[in-house]
Amino acid sequence: MPNLLLELRSEEIPARMQRKAAGDLKKLVTDALVEAGLSYEGAREYWTPRRLALDIHGLTARSADVREERKGPRTDANEKAIEGFLRGAGLSSISEAQVVNDPKKGDFYVAVISKPGRATEEIVAEVMPGIIRDFPWPKSMRWGKASSAPGALRWVRPLQSIVCTFGPEHEETTVIPFEIDGITASNITYGHRFHAPEAIMVRRFDDYAASLERAKVILDAERRKDIILHDARDIAFANGLELVEDEGLLEEVSGLVEWPQVLMGSFEEDYLSIPSEIIRLTIKTNQKCFVTRKQGEDTLSNRFILVSNIEASDGGKEIVHGNGKVVRARLSDALHFWKRDQGNLPDLETLAASAAKFGLDLQKPLDQRMAKLDALDVTFHAKLGTQGARVARIRALAQKLAAVTGADAALTDRAAVLAKADLRTEAVGEFPELQGLMGRKYAALQGENASVAAAIEDHYKPQGPSDRVPEDKVAITLALADKLDTLTGFWAIDEKPTGSKDPFALRRAALGVVRILLERGIRLPLLATTRDGDLLSFFHDRLKVYLRDQGARHDLIDAVLTPEADDLLMVARRVEALTAFITSEDGKNLLAGTKRATQLLAAEEKKGTVIADGVSPALFKLDAEKELFAAISSASKDAANAVAGEDFRSAMEALSKLRGPVDRFFEDVLVNDEDAAIRANRLALLRLIREATGTVADFSKISG
Repeated sequence: MPNLLLELRSEEIPARMQRKAAGDLKKLVTDALVEAGLSYEGAREYWTPRRLALDIHGLTARSADVREERKGPRTDANEKAIEGFLRGAGLSSISEAQVVNDPKKGDFYVAVISKPGRATEEIVAEVMPGIIRDFPWPKSMRWGKASSAPGALRWVRPLQSIVCTFGPEHEETTVIPFEIDGITASNITYGHRFHAPEAIMVRRFDDYAASLERAKVILDAERRKDIILHDARDIAFANGLELVEDEGLLEEVSGLVEWPQVLMGSFEEDYLSIPSEIIRLTIKTNQKCFVTRKQGEDTLSNRFILVSNIEASDGGKEIVHGNGKVVRARLSDALHFWKRDQGNLPDLETLAASAAKFGLDLQKPLDQRMAKLDALDVTFHAKLGTQGARVARIRALAQKLAAVTGADAALTDRAAVLAKADLRTEAVGEFPELQGLMGRKYAALQGENASVAAAIEDHYKPQGPSDRVPEDKVAITLALADKLDTLTGFWAIDEKPTGSKDPFALRRAALGVVRILLERGIRLPLLATTRDGDLLSFFHDRLKVYLRDQGARHDLIDAVLTPEADDLLMVARRVEALTAFITSEDGKNLLAGTKRATQLLAAEEKKGTVIADGVSPALFKLDAEKELFAAISSASKDAANAVAGEDFRSAMEALSKLRGPVDRFFEDVLVNDEDAAIRANRLALLRLIREATGTVADFSKISG
């Protein structure tokens, strides 16, 4: 079957856009072809800094013929109805329609519409200009003389050429020469901008990829990544070092080069006095280079690894020299930031009021930065006030939470006061992703307690499902206070997540609270803390996601989670106990019996059948009734005591004793007795089963 090769070549596409753009191209093209009646065996997308490519193999040579019968109005319908039918069916005269008889509805018109299949070349030429014009780039541009004309082509960077060939795997291919804004698709592409700028004629994907590689272009981005990673590891190892790997940087760098050449540069060892995190970010952000460290050690070396797109005749010496100059200049700036942040601010006399408000010591650099943050009235959010006001709220909430977490109150207060101070440091101003971490380093330098320093960094954690959860009690307390203040604040101003939109990362904050409570074993009444039932429901949603990710069944979560449940740790422990119980033999059998009881009871309640207010032993006629009543009385008491002691496994074990009596009851007893009083009493007995099991879970919500 034929294959289709498509390439859109342009000026350099930003690395961050390439992978998604290639995926978008694949989806848009294949969807359009399928919608037009074509089918294909497989498709794969490719990208480099200067091209998006698509290989579709096993594509049908033409679309299938289509025959459609479209039912119209009755033959005696009014003229307007018939005219509308003719227009919709594409008929010029009613004589072109068929008349079909329906024994019930009479005679009516039917239009038989036949659409012959079309050649794939025709379909591709028809759909591609629209796909290119409407391509979903995050940002696009116009260029050249035609850019001022209405409807001028927009692309991420100036589009230079299009390749579009189609044909069988082992025969000649044809060009599908569609045109867009003066660019006509052909079978001509170009290789590396500097090493192989000559035109290359291609036929199909195999020779296209091979020709590009001969022209110093590696088409497959994953191969480019693999080359960069392994060459970087090798050059580091050859110098007695190891590469500090960075998947995000690797992805970006592979999108900057078509012919990766890995080189090593260096900077003066004096710069190693700067924290490793700053060095790494400086080199990564400004020069897109990797850092290295001594083998088996955490400290960085003064060697960095760069990736060039040129195979230089001097072995890369000039490229290394140029990159080294820029790296040293940036590290000089970073060293300046690092030292200035440890010194005094020039306007200390203006910070006295803020220092007094927060109990700050203006002899200490980090305290000065917190005072400055407050004095400048730096806005946190237009409707939620300043950063200073936010710190005051977090401070007050942290004091309350310390009583729950068992954190030292004085250390918690000090950590809360300094938590946001590094937002006014020059290092964080240059690299916002270092907030918290720099605060910890500056806190340690000015002699803060280790728990305070750790809390300044860790109060932002966890920042995702794979991020670590704080361990120190002060850090746990501050992390909860920070996240709860964020959530209650944005809930108060009605800035809640909607659909996929969550600009303030509130889902992440709520999941962070859930993880801290569950993974650190903290019991916190969330409703009393937040005073918002809707926010509690939001926590429930995050809890469900977390527990399902941990392997819990959704029905068991629903069976335990009530709308008013605000102790998430207890909910999780109930789910854990219920999971263990319901998979046991006793659990399975009790579930079957309990569900039978609750379903029968619910049906009678729906019908309005009279149910006794309480169970009367005097009305028992059979031993099975007496045995079940005694078993429920005992199991209910034991289960309630176990639940009160938060021993949910014991509560389940107590309920498991109902298994035999419940089974015998349904074997021996007819619930709907002819005697109304006996029936009402037996239904009341079933209600006791529901109430007893309800102390640990709503068994009616459990599937199976």
